Amino acid sequence: MSDTPAAPLQADDFDQLEAILDDLRTRDEEIPQWEFCEGFLAALVCCRRAIPPDEYLPVLLGTSEVELAPFADAAQRERFLALWQRRWQEVVTALDAEVENLEDEAAYQPEVMDVRGAMAALPPEERAAYRDEPLPSFAQVWALGFMFAVETWPEEWAPPRDKESAQWLDQSLEAIVAMTEDDTGVPEISPFGEDTPPSVSLERLNAFGDAIWAVYDLRELWQGIGPRVLTVRKEAAPGRNDPCPCGSGLKYKKCHGAA
Repeated sequence: MSDTPAAPLQADDFDQLEAILDDLRTRDEEIPQWEFCEGFLAALVCCRRAIPPDEYLPVLLGTSEVELAPFADAAQRERFLALWQRRWQEVVTALDAEVENLEDEAAYQPEVMDVRGAMAALPPEERAAYRDEPLPSFAQVWALGFMFAVETWPEEWAPPRDKESAQWLDQSLEAIVAMTEDDTGVPEISPFGEDTPPSVSLERLNAFGDAIWAVYDLRELWQGIGPRVLTVRKEAAPGRNDPCPCGSGLKYKKCHGAA
């Protein structure tokens, strides 16, 4: 990803992303909503290893940098990737910023939806059409996208040897996992204004704040530790009187061991 600052995505940009994903879904019903992609992207930004697009795009969209499918054409693919990269840079900038509270304009603000609130705000006749459909809790889909990336590359999220760092990792992931669960608290807050029924519990809103701080902690943790160092194990050399591994039938000392 480029380090060149990019303009933050606006509402129209997120609408474009959703429209592209909606179109992709006509060819592949497994394509996720943007909120899931948002969580997935955040996890990649925090990941210990910098995972390249040709590795993570097939996981997320069933495509790669060199393939069009399931995009309609090259222009659609390029537009999606351009918006994706801008959002990536925006998230990196937010997570690397020094912020004191989440009300700071520079703080990371995940693009999440309150589906239950949106449904509650609909007229009764429209709401009836969704009566039997399970509705995700506030920010639940974002958390599921984040943890999907964690579970896809578990080796990059394995606990470090340092106990304090390992505990830090565990607590941070627990905060995000908590958001994958249903909001069973009493609805007290409506993100859509005072004229709409409450749809989010106070506990859920506080848990969401904890999850965002956890993303900051994960970014800081892996940035501080750095990428994993692969251990190269050298095979033990055969003994002088062992058969030479080249298959000559001679003893090692009479064959390659003589060199």
